[in-house]
Amino acid sequence: MPDNLVIVESPAKAKTIEKFLGEDYKVMSSYGHIRDLHKKDFSIDIEDGFKPIYEIPEDKADIVKSLKTAAKKAKTVWLASDEDREGEAIAWHLFEVLNLKPENTKRIVFHEITKTAILEAIDNPRDIDINLVDAQQARRVLDRIVGFELSPVLWKKIKPSLSAGRVQSVAVRLIAEREKEIKNFKSEPYYRITAQMNATGTEASVTAELNKRLSSRDQAQDFLEHCKTAEFKVSDITVKPVKKTPAPPFTTSTLQQEASRKLGFSVSQTMRVAQSLYESGHITYMRTDSVNLSALAMGTIKKEINDNIGANYYKGRRYHTTSKGAQEAHEAIRPTFISNHDISGSSQEKKLYNLIWKRTIASQMADAELERTTIDIAVSHRQEMFVATGETVKFDGFLKVYMEGSDDENVTDDIVILPTLSKNQEMTANEVVATQRFTQQPVRYTEASLVRRLEELGIGRPSTYAPTISTIQAREYVQKGENKGEKREYEILTLKKGKITNRKKSETVGAEKGKLIPTDIGMVVNDFLMKYFPSIMDYNFTARVESTFDEIAAGKERWNDDISKFYKDFHPTIESVASLRLDHKVGERVLGNDPKTGKPVSVKIGRYGPLVQLGSSDDKEKPRFASLLKDQSVASLTLDEALKLFDLPRDLGEIDGETVTVAVGRFGPYVKHGKKFVSIPKDIAPLEITLEQAAELFAAKEQADAQKVIKTFAEEPELQVLNGRFGPYISYNKQNYKIPRKIDASAITLEECKAIIEAGPAPKAAKRARATKK
Repeated sequence: MPDNLVIVESPAKAKTIEKFLGEDYKVMSSYGHIRDLHKKDFSIDIEDGFKPIYEIPEDKADIVKSLKTAAKKAKTVWLASDEDREGEAIAWHLFEVLNLKPENTKRIVFHEITKTAILEAIDNPRDIDINLVDAQQARRVLDRIVGFELSPVLWKKIKPSLSAGRVQSVAVRLIAEREKEIKNFKSEPYYRITAQMNATGTEASVTAELNKRLSSRDQAQDFLEHCKTAEFKVSDITVKPVKKTPAPPFTTSTLQQEASRKLGFSVSQTMRVAQSLYESGHITYMRTDSVNLSALAMGTIKKEINDNIGANYYKGRRYHTTSKGAQEAHEAIRPTFISNHDISGSSQEKKLYNLIWKRTIASQMADAELERTTIDIAVSHRQEMFVATGETVKFDGFLKVYMEGSDDENVTDDIVILPTLSKNQEMTANEVVATQRFTQQPVRYTEASLVRRLEELGIGRPSTYAPTISTIQAREYVQKGENKGEKREYEILTLKKGKITNRKKSETVGAEKGKLIPTDIGMVVNDFLMKYFPSIMDYNFTARVESTFDEIAAGKERWNDDISKFYKDFHPTIESVASLRLDHKVGERVLGNDPKTGKPVSVKIGRYGPLVQLGSSDDKEKPRFASLLKDQSVASLTLDEALKLFDLPRDLGEIDGETVTVAVGRFGPYVKHGKKFVSIPKDIAPLEITLEQAAELFAAKEQADAQKVIKTFAEEPELQVLNGRFGPYISYNKQNYKIPRKIDASAITLEECKAIIEAGPAPKAAKRARATKK
């Protein structure tokens, strides 16, 4: 055993670091945290200063055992987990659980995995920073208190299995409030006037736009009538130099936003790929809110620009972090070696690396120099004027390498070049067009724009953005929506050769893809929390908590004191709301009465999702229930739409003498034929499905089932060899056993199956009972 044991949190990181250290160093991985609060228990001793009660998870027992064995044999143990608060906590847990001694334990940190950085860290070890550990513990304890005390209230008042969280609930609030803005938005029509003009007697042509929107068709018609006889003259020409400055190097949030815009990556995908790049030694640490670059990095970037782009393209810049509470790391995300223009790896890794490389290089390049020309064209006897704007690139600067993306779908990078004109020059309007346009509703959040908004509000930190967005989607409070939009007619009035013509065109509006939309459950939970727990949902509160964590990390606050202050206000509110008696279930809407029976019809959140209820629990006859369809909402469902849902189940006809029925169940709409059940795809409406379509679904299911079963044995009917998403496996007595790759599943024998079952893992023990909270 080597004298030195280095412990990191990931095997990929261990593999890279091991290349840089000699034979006297053994590098092992802890595979993340080796202990945590128990998943099912409260695990916080309130009476003992909110002390966390940690446990080693079952799946980490073997890892801890092997680390303990290695640590006992080593003369020095180096704790080399990441340099943020989470990494510091991992190092502290390792120190505690492995029973390490201060005299032979050293903490090292680095923000890039290169030989130079690792050796420098070895030369400059430090102690574990208990203030950073306390800040991480404070976050963990506070989030556990909020989740464990608030979630049962949601189970009782709305439906089981819901959860609430300090940051996730505020993120849902942002999305829910944006949805309400969209629902309340009323689009207003207006007319945009453009003209294609020539300088009289020349071929010099410009396209100009009127500097005022006209609010009605009559105004647009009147203006075009006036243009029939109007004179047009250049009233002013302004030429201004314009400079464009490069964006700073990437932080976690800006990388997530730009990877979404330019590469179409989700936030979690970006972090997964960036983690891989970091652990392979290609980029610096990917959880950071700093835009700073080291002096060494700036020197290598300068050389790269001077040697390969041109000395006139270099301009050294020092950037300063402006985000609230920046604290996570000391340098921006950049390539570890600027000279590496490309890397080996997956296509996603190559694309993200290329984005990081270009952004880093561009941040140290000269401004782009442009010349912006604005030409004002007066219309005789009118106050309005036409304006033409164009740009000429005098020096491309950083644009030679990189241009930052935009979330505004109307922004383009097109540069318009105008002809040379002179003041008072007369213009001829070849064509004047009045196009009907409509004011646009607020834009739904994408994952990237939500990250930007959370950062602006000071909510969360680089390490929390991706998990928060993943959690609210996994909990089904929010989903990525795909809206095909709807057709809308608009009018175009055109003046050409003295005649005004009118034509109508249609366009698709409201089409969206990948935008975050709150579900019915998300809206109901948000409204409930806003009404009864406004302080938890307050943006300022969440941001203040982050600031408190920063103070704890700096050693200026005791973490237990801050948690205690919060709990004194929070716990009584929980008890008060939990004991409230409500007239209706939270989120329930009474839509009216059924014209046939006179019974009340209501819509609400049921145990398995949104549903309609016909009748009340007080009636002698049991109420009837029907699930909402995919595109229906608790907030907007009408009485007529609700009553139509009771048309299901309905019979479609017969196949082979047996009735085919369409219905809606716990997992959505389905068709039934005898003992066969098949889910109805999203693109087929359950109320409109035909017998022919149902027959096609049954045929497709039979084909899929036939391909799933690889082999059965008459002497052991409970045993099947099946095809699964991860390859062939054995199903026996409701337990699954993976078939090794070296065995041909189609030729496997019963004896081989039994051997695999005997050698397979034992069934898991029953879950331990939930401990009672003090």
